[in-house]
Amino acid sequence: MAEKRDYYEVLGVDRSADENQIKKAYWKLAKKYHPDVNPDNKEAEEKFKEANDAYQVLSDKDKRSRYDQFGHSGVDPNGYGGQGFGGFDLNDIFNTIFGGFGGFGDLGGFGAQSSARSRGPRRGANLRYRMNLDFMEAAFGVEREISITKDDICATCKGNKTSDGSKPKTCPTCQGSGQVQMVRETMFGQMMTSSTCETCRGSGEIIDNPCADCRGRGVKSTSKRLRVTIPAGINEGEMLTLRGEGEPGELSGSYGDLYIEIRIRPHPVFRREGAKTFCEVPITFTQAAIGAEIEVPTIDGPVNYKLNEGTQPGDTYTMKGKGIPLINRSGQRGDHVFQVKVEVPRSLDNNQKDLLNKFEESLSDENYQERKSFFDKVKQVFSKN
Repeated sequence: MAEKRDYYEVLGVDRSADENQIKKAYWKLAKKYHPDVNPDNKEAEEKFKEANDAYQVLSDKDKRSRYDQFGHSGVDPNGYGGQGFGGFDLNDIFNTIFGGFGGFGDLGGFGAQSSARSRGPRRGANLRYRMNLDFMEAAFGVEREISITKDDICATCKGNKTSDGSKPKTCPTCQGSGQVQMVRETMFGQMMTSSTCETCRGSGEIIDNPCADCRGRGVKSTSKRLRVTIPAGINEGEMLTLRGEGEPGELSGSYGDLYIEIRIRPHPVFRREGAKTFCEVPITFTQAAIGAEIEVPTIDGPVNYKLNEGTQPGDTYTMKGKGIPLINRSGQRGDHVFQVKVEVPRSLDNNQKDLLNKFEESLSDENYQERKSFFDKVKQVFSKN
């Protein structure tokens, strides 16, 4: 027989752990390894038993004292096999931990029969559809028709699952719960476990004359076309919800929803951040120097804009209200920001070069303030050496 592990190690607590720490550690392990959560899992069952062993000893002051002195030989494993667990009722603990798993009845032990799980209406599954939009479609909104394939109520049997319209029979094995419970004898007494009913495979129903169209499922894969209105200003990754366009529920449960996830294709000129749009506009040296009026692209079309005199490469300008419309805020829009890119002329002829040289000779340091400031700093650095 394998040697028993240290009880403190089993619960994952220090030897100085107090009563509450020990109880908390035990509850955590009990919830994780309880047979109701792990049906037919021998490893989980062994860990559950091991945690019970450890807790029985460490939750009792006298037994813990003997264990601390003499180890496993200091406690008698046959002396408390059917007794209480540290002065509290397992029924109370597991009703708290496993409230959704059936409980342990009213007897305060493992011998109680749990009631069959109730089977009520269950809401249908939600679905997701990914929609790709052009930049401008997302900016100004669009109406799209989409086609989805989903399970829907069978048109032949109207969801009854039978070929003649009769209702399915209640499974005699599980009485319609879809689960069967068994009581097993263990070293701790009787233990209740649940598993899926093999007769009805968890459905709780027996169908003798299934519908030929849906094969007794009550639902059938169906294609459906929907018109979807995309609001102006929708952004990348946002979701539209179409209520009730998911799959049907069970036992008259409501339909799930259809979620439409938005993806936006890149634009060759614009990019966006929220409701703001951005673009880059190349300009000439002369336009930058004298502050010319230029044509700026926006999502509404080109707009004339007057640059400041002496505009520098990389300068940005903001055009209020020329960006993306704000969703559900009529008339309100983000801004459009454009950055200028000064392009140096190429492939000059001799006459053009002469003109530029003459122009350059007419300028002074006052016309190039950043250049002057830079070389002044350079002079100061080298004059100190």
